[in-house]
Amino acid sequence: MLIKECRGFELEKEQSNTSEDFFNRSEVTFTEDGEEKTLHVLYVRYFDEIIQEFTPYEQNSIMLQDGNEVQFKDIVALVCLLKNPGLRRRKRLYINSKYEFASYFQDINFDKLPEIFLALKQNKGYQLRSPLEFIMQPK
Repeated sequence: MLIKECRGFELEKEQSNTSEDFFNRSEVTFTEDGEEKTLHVLYVRYFDEIIQEFTPYEQNSIMLQDGNEVQFKDIVALVCLLKNPGLRRRKRLYINSKYEFASYFQDINFDKLPEIFLALKQNKGYQLRSPLEFIMQPK
């Protein structure tokens, strides 16, 4: 699987009676078997405020790669895909449970994530051999 892009953004209200401004969207675009796919993860924006509960990151702007800032919302869809490779067959995932959200981040090897973003910047893609490379194995 070739990871081509990871990005996230805050949703904004399009109409006054909607609640979009409470959510963020994270996307990971990848190519598998010659087909380009994107997984869209919609999640409650509040989770960005408590990232230290499920990641080693203390605040947003979680990485600085060659002058590029990586925000927490940029990694959410990627982490979901790494943790559950079966999501590559889906287009959308909606997470509103703190417990479910935290479960995706459990046992992720956060030290390896910058490797992906560096490759995306330099090579315009990251060849993912196995998602298990990003999951910490019990000793």
